[in-house]
Amino acid sequence: MRPRQLDCLAEAADGTVHVLRPSQVAGFLAGLPPTASALMAAAGFTGEPGQPPVLFPTADGIDAVIGIGQDRSPYAFGALATALPARAWRLAPGDYDPDAAVLGFCLGAYAYDQFRAPVRPLARLTLPAGSDARTAFLAETIWFARDLVNAPANVLGPAELAAAMRHVAEAADADFTLVEGATLAEAYPAVHAVGAGAARPPAVGVLRWHGSGALPGAPLLSLCGKGVVFDTGGLDLKPSSAMLRMKKDMGGAALMLGLARCLMQQDLPIRLELRLGCVENAISGSAMRPGDVLRTRAGRTIEIGNTDAEGRLVLCDLLTEACEESPTLLLDCATLTGAARVALGPDLPALFSNDDAVASALLEAGQSVADPLWRLPLWPGYDEWLKSPIADLNNVSSKPHAGAITAALFLQRFVTPGTRWAHIDAYAWNEQTRPGRPEGGEAMGLRALLAAIPRLVRSQA
Repeated sequence: MRPRQLDCLAEAADGTVHVLRPSQVAGFLAGLPPTASALMAAAGFTGEPGQPPVLFPTADGIDAVIGIGQDRSPYAFGALATALPARAWRLAPGDYDPDAAVLGFCLGAYAYDQFRAPVRPLARLTLPAGSDARTAFLAETIWFARDLVNAPANVLGPAELAAAMRHVAEAADADFTLVEGATLAEAYPAVHAVGAGAARPPAVGVLRWHGSGALPGAPLLSLCGKGVVFDTGGLDLKPSSAMLRMKKDMGGAALMLGLARCLMQQDLPIRLELRLGCVENAISGSAMRPGDVLRTRAGRTIEIGNTDAEGRLVLCDLLTEACEESPTLLLDCATLTGAARVALGPDLPALFSNDDAVASALLEAGQSVADPLWRLPLWPGYDEWLKSPIADLNNVSSKPHAGAITAALFLQRFVTPGTRWAHIDAYAWNEQTRPGRPEGGEAMGLRALLAAIPRLVRSQA
């Protein structure tokens, strides 16, 4: 799968959209011809968000006006593509961020229509003056990540996810290595064990890149993503209701692949490594069993307390290899636990970090770009819950509490002490359609990470 070109942008416009806040409505009405002013007054336009656009005639055709209240986020513009008539529009200059407007418009224009005809034609937008070309690239990348998450598992298997990673690497002139078969079993034994029960074999993709201005000793950013293309739960089988969305269990890989794509497009003066574990957790005679003991790349042994806790097994080998390169900053993302959703709901990815400065930078960036994260603790008091009587540790906790925390503590065992590390446990799915956030796959946390990384790597350069 390759990134789609945005089809919601236009070169020329047919009409103008005026963007107003409540305090601007009276002055705007006073400057309109009486007929147009009366039309807007009759529509009850107040400048608050959520109202449909109001169309009014002009000497050149038809314009529209929308209200965004006090909203400064991209989502203030998220409904425009579906709410405006299907023609090309320009945005009149106003009290808003042009990049937020473009991003919000494009995110709201997204639809996963690969297996059906589009519901109806959508409005298109010309890029406003002052907008950054990188914004459209970011929107295209979020579309790409959403497409990956939304793709059915029969379409996106481990090989197809690895191929998507290869396309991104080739487009950025990055080095790409795909590890499979016997080499995978030796280099990433835990990843191999997770995929042993599937007819489609597992693989690990490794991308390496450096910016055009990166010297040999430039900061090394290492990214790891869980790419479980479908999760049955293994022999500890999920109930059918819990399997309905398990095509999204590669959401962490989609986010990290999108993040790497944006970082390379910005040509930051860094070295970048991306590792994705591309695997399916299925059932067969060769699947791992509860009670099995696995060896990991780190040499630690893991007793399998539950085969449905497979994502941490995929990540532990990736984190181990990443730490072998002594990264400046190590980040991983996974749709790891239902416990994080119980604690924070679907919209807030859980953030864990062993470094307060890293956590603060990520939280601040998330707030600044309306892509929030919420920090949970790596509480050491729960670490002993991962004990096993026959192995170095168990892959699940012995207690029915704090599942997201104990999963993060498990991963921390495979992070070399002294390495600055953050782990994001994300849902990767919009439960319902809202402006700019259609129901389905979502790259939660991507914009927060993208905003924070330049600051974090500069601080260690």
